[in-house]
Amino acid sequence: MNSTLTQIPAADRRDGFPRRAIRFLLKGPGEKRWPAARWGISALAVAGAALLVWSSVIHIDLWLDGYSGISVIGPLFLAQGIGGIVLALPLAVFRRLVLLAAGAVTLAGTAAGLLLSVHIGLFGYRESMAVPYAESSLAVEFTGAAVLVVAALAVLFVPSRPKSNL
Repeated sequence: MNSTLTQIPAADRRDGFPRRAIRFLLKGPGEKRWPAARWGISALAVAGAALLVWSSVIHIDLWLDGYSGISVIGPLFLAQGIGGIVLALPLAVFRRLVLLAAGAVTLAGTAAGLLLSVHIGLFGYRESMAVPYAESSLAVEFTGAAVLVVAALAVLFVPSRPKSNL
């Protein structure tokens, strides 16, 4: 018999890559962590979700104020507005790694899109930092992305409580 197979518990052999990947992506604050760590991760997730909603509301407001008429950019503003709110709800409730990462990528990508639009142009459109909400949206989006990255790192690296013998 192969010695490698005898060293790996049967339950781990049954779990192939897809199951391990799904389990990894669905990591959350969990009950095995210290209460302070759970509370901290939850607070960061809720704060990040709130910043995602704030960014989304800015984009919906701008879409209503005239960005809806801009080819490609208009639909992207509406998609970010709706998508951000839709993502923020499960992010705040479930606080799973995949949701934290998706929120961080959404916020950072939105900020990067504005910066590209200002400095290079995006989809044939060039923006200015002088427009309403440009600076505040960058602050909200980069702060939200950072908060969600910290929460994701805490989910990954904050150790669990040692098992109690009681």
